[in-house]
Amino acid sequence: MSMEFPKREIETLWCPWRVEYFEREKPDASFLSEAARTSDDAAHLVVTRRKNAFLMMNRYPYAVGHLMAVPYRKTADLSSLGENEIVELWNLVTHAQALLRAAIKAQGFNVGLNLGECAGAGIVDHLHLHIVPRWNGDTNFMPILSGTRMLSEGLRSLYEKLIDAQAKIETEKRGGP
Repeated sequence: MSMEFPKREIETLWCPWRVEYFEREKPDASFLSEAARTSDDAAHLVVTRRKNAFLMMNRYPYAVGHLMAVPYRKTADLSSLGENEIVELWNLVTHAQALLRAAIKAQGFNVGLNLGECAGAGIVDHLHLHIVPRWNGDTNFMPILSGTRMLSEGLRSLYEKLIDAQAKIETEKRGGP
């Protein structure tokens, strides 16, 4: 009995969770402001809130665990941020790294800003810092051949892992069990 190569099955990648991205009428540029104002953090994937900024998951991530540190104040201009906002944003980057190391064993990170449309900013008028976890050997042929990203975990299950890791970190800081 000979086995045939499953060409059709390999050429078809099923990513049913991506349908909400493609079915959007147009990109919702206000999602950062909405997340800043909401009281329903889970619905908006907000992980951590501080006085001047917050940390949230990217709904359309470059990689599993892609987080964003966002100032509450809507601005496109980095130089318009106050010192407290800048310090808090970078503290959230450090916090995000700790969460991602604890929750999904991240080994490295790409951290950065896309300022302006020509620089790749999807949301031009509300700057935000990207924190993208990385692992040794995590690159593969998919993005090169077809621009396809493989995400191994859903947003909701990862959100719960991040919230659990955050609770554990806060307990350890207080000297608890």
